[in-house]
Amino acid sequence: MIATLKILWNSFKMAMLELKVNKLRTFLSLFGITIGIFCIIAVFTLTSSLEHNIRKDLADLGEDVIYLQKWPWGGNGEYAWWKYMNRPEPQFKDLKPIQDKVHSASYASFNFDVSNKKVEYGSDYMDGVTMTAVSNDFDQIQTLQILDGRFFANTESNSGANVAILGFTIWDGLFTSPESALGKIVKIAGRDVKVIGVLKKKGESMIGAGSYDNAILLPYRFARTIVDERRFADPYILVKARPGVSLDQLKDELRGVMRATHRLKPREEDDFALNEISSANESLSSMFIAINGGGLLIAIFSLLVGSFGIANIMFVTVKERTNIIGLKKAIGAPKRIILMEFLLESITLCLIGGMLGLLMVYILTSIISSVSTFEMVISMAAFIFGMVASVVVGVLAGFIPAYRASRLDPVVAIRSN
Repeated sequence: MIATLKILWNSFKMAMLELKVNKLRTFLSLFGITIGIFCIIAVFTLTSSLEHNIRKDLADLGEDVIYLQKWPWGGNGEYAWWKYMNRPEPQFKDLKPIQDKVHSASYASFNFDVSNKKVEYGSDYMDGVTMTAVSNDFDQIQTLQILDGRFFANTESNSGANVAILGFTIWDGLFTSPESALGKIVKIAGRDVKVIGVLKKKGESMIGAGSYDNAILLPYRFARTIVDERRFADPYILVKARPGVSLDQLKDELRGVMRATHRLKPREEDDFALNEISSANESLSSMFIAINGGGLLIAIFSLLVGSFGIANIMFVTVKERTNIIGLKKAIGAPKRIILMEFLLESITLCLIGGMLGLLMVYILTSIISSVSTFEMVISMAAFIFGMVASVVVGVLAGFIPAYRASRLDPVVAIRSN
């Protein structure tokens, strides 16, 4: 056992010496496997990071929240829009029965969004702002990271006070600091509002929702004096489940209360939609299975190209060392040792190339994460996969040259030039 390890250690040192002596050949062989591993890990890192960011944005919307809306989410297959277009919009008066009668709900909030509004402060202004109207308890349902200031008090929400919370992009564009924005009066659609809070930067959402960077939050009773949500918006009600209550239980109770509120007969269909994030998560899972399948095909082709380069180098290496192989076999080196020597050298080349590929992915992800809000994630599984793939390619690419080397006739090998 010790003798075998010594032979393998000497073979490893010989492989390192080969790398130093034949720099161009080494570079070309490593380049192929490096690019191959880089493509594999880069694809898997990109898809896993994309999935991570999307699921994170969905989680911020509330995994234990039901969205009571006019339109159902989805659209897989035929989407019967003609059935939904004549449904009534959710109304603010629907909120009270939900709060009083849906015992599996902890919080509920009535909201609507209107885009392309103008916010002014003195001579400065920002266009394309989203005006988000919210009622009580909205901050208990959605993730709002308040950098400075506070959320609306119940008295402000109930009375329709002209107060506002500014998203990061808004206060950063109009003021020098979050502290300088608090207490100031800005105009939204020509109406004066007092800034009582500012939000942290969240970054652009991957799903186009859940980020309030470019939004101004107003109490619903004040916002309705600016925009009639029944005509110019798609209002919705957020209902958060109590701890330990399943979404199915919440949906059943919520459906019963809403059908009673809308006075629907037993045989009539619901005139509202109860949407949940979990349905989007299920669609995401099937979508990313397909994406990862495509990434696996790219990985196979990338490794195939890299393995040809390693195999060619190993054939050349065996040719150059034919005399040495003959001498080793003449003094009693068994076939398995010769085979293991060249397999080890092939695996070593692939591991070095694989580590260089992983290093390139790490540098690329660090650069992307530092210059954008897109969070790149390199999982340990990707790292292990890269190393295992390197070893597998090393074995597959080096086996035939190593096998041929082990089968050489010692007399013929020693006489070769």
